[in-house]
Amino acid sequence: MYSEWASLSAQITANSCGAQCFSVLNKFPASAGREVVVSVVKQLGTNLGITQNAEPSHLVKDEEVKWCMDVICFGLSLPLQEHETIKDCVNVYCEWLTALHPQPRISVPKPICEDANLYARQIINHFHNLFVPRQGESADTIKRQAVLCHRVLRTLQQTAQISQLMDRQTWDTLLLFLLAINEILLAPPTVKDDVGDQLCERVLSVLFEVWLLACVRSFPSPSMWKTLQESCAMWRHRVALVDQWNRVNLALTARLLEFSYGPAFPQLKNADEDGQLIPIGMSNDCVAQTWYRFLRMIGNPTALCSPHIISKSSHFVQWALTHEKGAETHQHPCLQQLPQIFLNAMKGISSQVDAFLGLSKTSLIGLTGGGGARNAISSSANTTAGSTGPGSGLEGSATAPAPTTPTSTSGPPSASSSINSLPLTSMGAGVELAVARPKCNSILHVFHEWLFEAAHIGGDTWRQNRKKQACEASKRPSSMIMEHRKGSISLSQPNSLNDPQSLPPTLTIDKYESGRAEAIGTLCKIFCAKKTGEEILPVYLARFYMALQQCLKITESRECDETLASILLHSSDLFRLDLDGINVLLPGFIAALEIVLPDKDLKLKTQSMVFNRTELRRSAINILLSIMVLPLHYQTLPIRDLTCETSEKMFTFIQLKSRLMNILMNALQVETDAQNTHMLLGGLLLCVQDAVTFEETELGGGNANLSHNSSGVQHHDANLLSSACSERSASLVSAGTASLGGQTTATMGAGSGSIRDTASAHDYPSLTISDDMSFEFGQELEGVTTYDNAHALFVRATYLVCHRLISSWKTDLNVSLAALELLSGLARLHIRETDTLVKIYEASQNLTIISSDALECKRAVKWICDYICYQCSRPPPAHSKDLHSTIVAAFQCTAAWLMQHPYLLQDKDCLQTVLEVVELGISGTKSQSKGTDIPKFKDEKELKPASMRVRDAAENLLTIILEQVGYFPSECGPESISSLLDELALMKHCNSLVPAAAASSEQAIAKFKYFVTENSTILALLEEPLGNDQDPQPTVTLLIRGPFGRHAWTMQLRHLPRSKSGIKYHAVNPGRPIPMNDVMQRLDSEQKNFPDGVDKVQPCVADYSIPTIEQMREQYGTAGIRELESMLENQSIHEKLAWAEADTSADSLSHAQECVPPAVCHEFHAARLFLSHFGFLGFETRNPQNPAEALGNPPQRPLIVLDTKSTAFAADLDRLDKLSARTHDSVYVFYVKSGQTSAQQIIGNMAEEQSASHDPHFASMLQTLGWPVQIAEHSGWTGFAHNSWSLKGTPEEQLKSTASELNYNGSQRVLYWADVSSEIAFVVPTTWNLRYNSDTSDSGSISSTDQIGSSNVWARGEADSATGLAKSKSRNLSLELDTNRRDVKEPVPPTRRKGNVTKPTLLAQAPAKIFLVWLESYEDYLNFPLEDLLAYTRTGEELHTQQLPRASDCHVIFVHSLLSGLLRVKLQGPPGRMSFATPLVDGMVLSRRVVGNLVRQTALNISRRRRLDNDNYQPPHVRRRLKVQDIVQKYKMDLSEAELLAHLFQRAI
Repeated sequence: MYSEWASLSAQITANSCGAQCFSVLNKFPASAGREVVVSVVKQLGTNLGITQNAEPSHLVKDEEVKWCMDVICFGLSLPLQEHETIKDCVNVYCEWLTALHPQPRISVPKPICEDANLYARQIINHFHNLFVPRQGESADTIKRQAVLCHRVLRTLQQTAQISQLMDRQTWDTLLLFLLAINEILLAPPTVKDDVGDQLCERVLSVLFEVWLLACVRSFPSPSMWKTLQESCAMWRHRVALVDQWNRVNLALTARLLEFSYGPAFPQLKNADEDGQLIPIGMSNDCVAQTWYRFLRMIGNPTALCSPHIISKSSHFVQWALTHEKGAETHQHPCLQQLPQIFLNAMKGISSQVDAFLGLSKTSLIGLTGGGGARNAISSSANTTAGSTGPGSGLEGSATAPAPTTPTSTSGPPSASSSINSLPLTSMGAGVELAVARPKCNSILHVFHEWLFEAAHIGGDTWRQNRKKQACEASKRPSSMIMEHRKGSISLSQPNSLNDPQSLPPTLTIDKYESGRAEAIGTLCKIFCAKKTGEEILPVYLARFYMALQQCLKITESRECDETLASILLHSSDLFRLDLDGINVLLPGFIAALEIVLPDKDLKLKTQSMVFNRTELRRSAINILLSIMVLPLHYQTLPIRDLTCETSEKMFTFIQLKSRLMNILMNALQVETDAQNTHMLLGGLLLCVQDAVTFEETELGGGNANLSHNSSGVQHHDANLLSSACSERSASLVSAGTASLGGQTTATMGAGSGSIRDTASAHDYPSLTISDDMSFEFGQELEGVTTYDNAHALFVRATYLVCHRLISSWKTDLNVSLAALELLSGLARLHIRETDTLVKIYEASQNLTIISSDALECKRAVKWICDYICYQCSRPPPAHSKDLHSTIVAAFQCTAAWLMQHPYLLQDKDCLQTVLEVVELGISGTKSQSKGTDIPKFKDEKELKPASMRVRDAAENLLTIILEQVGYFPSECGPESISSLLDELALMKHCNSLVPAAAASSEQAIAKFKYFVTENSTILALLEEPLGNDQDPQPTVTLLIRGPFGRHAWTMQLRHLPRSKSGIKYHAVNPGRPIPMNDVMQRLDSEQKNFPDGVDKVQPCVADYSIPTIEQMREQYGTAGIRELESMLENQSIHEKLAWAEADTSADSLSHAQECVPPAVCHEFHAARLFLSHFGFLGFETRNPQNPAEALGNPPQRPLIVLDTKSTAFAADLDRLDKLSARTHDSVYVFYVKSGQTSAQQIIGNMAEEQSASHDPHFASMLQTLGWPVQIAEHSGWTGFAHNSWSLKGTPEEQLKSTASELNYNGSQRVLYWADVSSEIAFVVPTTWNLRYNSDTSDSGSISSTDQIGSSNVWARGEADSATGLAKSKSRNLSLELDTNRRDVKEPVPPTRRKGNVTKPTLLAQAPAKIFLVWLESYEDYLNFPLEDLLAYTRTGEELHTQQLPRASDCHVIFVHSLLSGLLRVKLQGPPGRMSFATPLVDGMVLSRRVVGNLVRQTALNISRRRRLDNDNYQPPHVRRRLKVQDIVQKYKMDLSEAELLAHLFQRAI
């Protein structure tokens, strides 16, 4: 840099020598000179005003002043025993230097005031004598000398700061003087407590601070800068040099950043005193010039790793020559500080790099502390900025030296760590980099030389270069090496430059590993700061990869050293940045991960390493998550070795898959940190999902062998081995209770014995529950497909997660939820069928064949049920909201397994296990705790569920088992679990309703009779047969509206089964015999009313009780008798006429008319028959003493009649139908082009004319999120409340879609997905959404009337106990028992705590939004306009403005497409214990084939977690039940038994 300029070193030497021999008193004996000095200086000192008032000086001529200065110059060189005299000399000169001040002291001689600069230069040169070390002085006198030197330095620094008179020559003299005293004090080897050791830090700080002042007042010449650089090279064995160098560099860097990047750039925070280092008047250009020159001041820091170079000065040579035993220069004890000095230098560089990257933190203060800065780094090693970086989040330093005090981090992390105590604001995201940071190339241009060389220290390349240098040195003609400066001679032999044997043990190259680790960590931070689309020079990439490969080499002892830890801590993003050729490092990183992650106790190279092991594992997991998908993505692509040109050591990507799987499994086995476990669980599901999808899509169900050498034998073994996993796992099931059915036999193909041996060579976990389960797998596997195909991964994952869930994770809320989410994800996987199946023989049933994962599935369900039992059985103090959340999640997980594997319910053991757990959830206890216990019936049990939330979850699982397992999706499709028929649809098929098209819902409802049973189910009965029924039977059509949906049934009362009623006995005339024409003679006889002998019977008193006609005529008159006689006569006439007409008609018997059967009856009271047959008309009163009858609601009739005449009934019924029996969520998808920051730009991307410029992978991802559905024909959740769950399909609604392929904004099409318990809509908003939202908000959306009008649907409301509505109770805590009724044996029904129905927190749906954002440029996530885009995401469910979702509550899933075709994930969400769900993890890298599935699962899990975290959330079936109860309260008819029966006989209108 200054090669063309002359050094001023000779002038410094001349000034030093001149000062010592300048005085004429040197010509006289020392005693004479001393006497002169004492007398003269004492007199001068009296006039200074120290002991008495100051007086004007008597020195008025130049000669007088020069004579006195000659005396004082000699006085400053006196022995330290003359301390008072030397002190007076210092006082005089310090006073006289005030001549340069704006206001000189009165005691300053007039000649000095007149020519201040001239005399000041002489005074400064004379001060040199004071700083010369005196040999053989005691410690006390050395301290006195140091005090005087401090006084001089303080005076000189103050003068330089306030003087306005100093000219350039004086500045140069001052700088050269400071260089000279630093040279004389610091160049010699360090001796403890000598004057150089005591003044080291002070003289350096004054030199640098005055030099900075000179840069403003009189910028030093290049020669001066060169001299400074050369001088500093001689002082590098002093710790304080690097400390002060760091102080100045960071202070200058802070100013440089201010004007280079503006105020928005993160500010570099230094210590307060360091902020004053930079003079106020320094211009920006001056700052830049000074910064770069100071940066290069100490030369290449890697020279500190070579004691031979540091010790080649004449002072070290002199020490070596005078050493009594003889020694080499590099063996001086002071050089043992070199490793620490090197580390400090690297930390200073690392801190500057952090500042340029925007990682400025207060931890930099520890690096540049003012007071006691000599030990600043060593005493604050845990707070250095060099140990923080993107993706690490490190709190302790991984590259710190030996700690001042031992720490407890050498032991394993605490096993009691809980995620509840961890801030989950960022799942391993680390510190955010500055947006306006410089390019990586720019930073590397400045620091690359030092960092790359330091990163190679001690490596193979470094050793090779050293050998090469040694060979070159040995060829020189002379063994004496001349030093160019000062003609000093080094006697070190050339070979000793590289002879490690000659170095003391404390200076071997491995002692510099901390500085090397700091350097490679800094390089990792620089390369991890690469932006999207940024290019890094290939030469930098090549050198970086070479350095990393050297540092990642694993020793035979397989220990973790500081370099390895530093790389892992700072390389979290390395594989996520599209770095060219980064995959060549994949084997090295995998080897490093195999050291850090699989072992519970990390093997450290030195126990002095101080760092946070949890953070190290977290960074390693981040790296693992970014490389998990690479083997299946690149498959057989080779990975070249950087150092070996032959192909012998080449790997293919697919060969690394098994190693990655083993790392993941073993890391999950030993991980104790909750957040790390959460990340690993997400990665595990990614692996299994990716493997399953790969085999389905890429292999197409064919050859599953992924090896580069695909042979038929391997193919056969792969399939057999996957089955062997099943066989091995089956053998671990305990006999008797774990068998599927009665007997279980695994039928294997040929060669199963060898496969069994192979399987037994790898230890599977036992099913015994222990905290530390043996789960080790071989590191080197014979075949690639041995344990990493989809089925084997499924088995391993299920085993491991189930075991850890019940043994170690059950107390951690978030880890339990993540594990259950993973198990739910595993349940949904459709593993490719293997060649071998497990045959299940069931004695009571026919032969059933189940796929080979049946046993694993059954075992998983058993583990989950055991988990529920354990959680429910925990003591009451442990029952909390979090505990019940895990139980609810476990019930949901069980439902997922049973839905995806319905054959599990065919196994009696599995069915019994599941139903026992359901019973436990609903009632709080099992009927049969042990197999030998006598079952306890429901009548005898006390109803005490763990909480209402648990009970609701168990009820939901029971309903799914009874209604949905094996039947979902129904004929209606997955969009609805309810029937798509309602009253109006049924009446359109009914014969009686002629104008069907014009019918209204009120008219249709009038045809039905409505009843409520169990206070939760509405029965709508239609007694008319539907039009397609030609068989007249008592027919009733039911619409059943219950908590779990709407169902339609048609029932007929038949006396014969349909198979036997084909011949209708009344349809055909059976024929009859020929009638007989003989007419029988009819005898006429008189009919008598009484027997013949009646007159002979003597009448009694009773006979006279009936009056005779005469008596009646006498009593009542003749009018009544005549009327009666007239009626008799008329009747007789009518009868005779009727007989005559009958004889003449064609139907008379005389015409022999054939008889025909009567007409078939079409009028039935079918509703009465149905209710009677199903027991709804039993009017016996309930016995309150009977627990079975007291269960549930208070005593009431089993049937309640609803009054349907009210006009609002149809609207309430429609609101009930609009309450889905499943949860519903919405995800809003956005596409962000590079650089877009406004909502209008982002929304405009989805316009039809812009769709052509999208990344084609974006459209592919959309298609994998859900099924495209037409809104006009869709009956599920649409993303909008007003048109969801409606019966669609009317002609005027079916519009032809003319939208583009990506138009899923909800106007005509939307992406939809559903399972048995949840629905999710993916909406891609456009400008239409903003217009629609504004229209609905202005006119009042349908939700405002629906939801506010029936508020208890959305909140757990108050209810009247007399009507059977349960009183609401908090859903998160255990049930409170009635203490007043402990002696009563009757069960206390669970109640719900009363709640205020108007509270806005009692919404059924949390108002948070989930966004899926596709980023073309990854950095755009920092400027994503979340707040502005909320206006495009209204669903119509927002009730009040204060409940509108906030941007801080939104979850955002950013997806960025890498050049490799993989996708990088970034998660952003509100801070909280349950905010982040799996399987997606922040920083994860996905393949395109699984992105849709994993995004969907993550969105569903996020929503489920929010519901679990909401104390007042109501499951859908509870909301429907409360709505039914609300309808009952509004429309019930209080009918007596007679009135109810009479109502049944009335026909509907």
